[in-house]
Amino acid sequence: MATDIKDVAHAVDAASVMRLLPARPRLLALGEPTHGEDALLDLRNELFRQLVEQEGYRTIAIESDCMMGLVVDDHVTSATGSLDDAMARGFSHEWGVSAANRELVRWARAYNEGRPASERLRFAGVDGPLEITGAASPRQALTALHGYLAARVDAKLLPCTATTLDRLLGADDRWTDPAAMTDPARSVGQSAEAGRLRLLADDLVALLDTQTPHLVTADSPDAWDRARLYGRTATGLLRYHHWMADTSPARMTRLVGLRDQMMAHNLLALADRGPTLVHAHNSHLQREKSSVRMGGVRLEWWSAGALVNARLGQEYAFVATALGTIRHRGVGTPTPDTLEGLLYALPQDRCVIDAPRLAAALGDTRPAPRVSPWFGYAPLDPAHLASIDGMVFAKDIAQS
Repeated sequence: MATDIKDVAHAVDAASVMRLLPARPRLLALGEPTHGEDALLDLRNELFRQLVEQEGYRTIAIESDCMMGLVVDDHVTSATGSLDDAMARGFSHEWGVSAANRELVRWARAYNEGRPASERLRFAGVDGPLEITGAASPRQALTALHGYLAARVDAKLLPCTATTLDRLLGADDRWTDPAAMTDPARSVGQSAEAGRLRLLADDLVALLDTQTPHLVTADSPDAWDRARLYGRTATGLLRYHHWMADTSPARMTRLVGLRDQMMAHNLLALADRGPTLVHAHNSHLQREKSSVRMGGVRLEWWSAGALVNARLGQEYAFVATALGTIRHRGVGTPTPDTLEGLLYALPQDRCVIDAPRLAAALGDTRPAPRVSPWFGYAPLDPAHLASIDGMVFAKDIAQS
């Protein structure tokens, strides 16, 4: 079978990826099957450089807190703060300690030096202010949206004062209690104060919309984009907290779906801005339903990629990453009957795979699903092959 698929393997570069697609997509999604491996992030960085230089891409977006990402964007575009500060305050999920992420930010800042604003690279986080252990307080996004509107519209149109918001929000640790993820009774998301905040957030977003003709001319496009980000994040977080307090069997399914919905809304906003490379886990970017086992229960939901694909069609492209070994994580050589095993037999250490042609070459026979011995790595589902535009295959992942 390895002989049959050699024709679908190409060098890992932007040109090879673009040849797989009917046209340059507004959103090019590069997935990864595991987090925290700089070898995969180095591949991402090199592809982004080539996409910038050859295809006119100007934004890179990663699976990190969308509000924290503004710190990195300010550094990259305007040299605000130091590189150390951008890495310390601009990433969630501890991504700021990654040498590859640091190199990405350093390179983007150097690229922008002396360039006009229209040609500068941009950075974005696309995840909500969420961690696996809980969610952030809506304070930052909600007060930033209120402050933006208070400075630009008639005060009589505001649904509340900043003091009212502060009183309803209360202490932030009420919102961030880690115990609320497993105990709905510990969540404040369905309290009277939270219910009132959801209505006020909705009113503030509605005011933002009704004042659009004035606001888009009264300030810079970046300020307008950020105000809409504040609105999406505030309403999304309040919705997420509401369902954290839910006690129904659908609670966790709803939460994982809401997280990807927030990611999808951020991705669609970036697509409006211009060609963007987005890098996140394969499960967030695939067109098929995503699934995970949590507490012995299988959860299924539509990923951000599936939601965006439904809106953008061919202007969304998904290139998954598959890998052979992560020996320092206990992931050894894949067996020959798996998809990764077939690709591991290829002579290249790194290659781009034409996934539709590979699916056609395999015909009705699909490789066996690979089973990972390590929870942090999710092998590619062979049943998804036909819905993937391409794959990047990395044979062996060395320890960072």
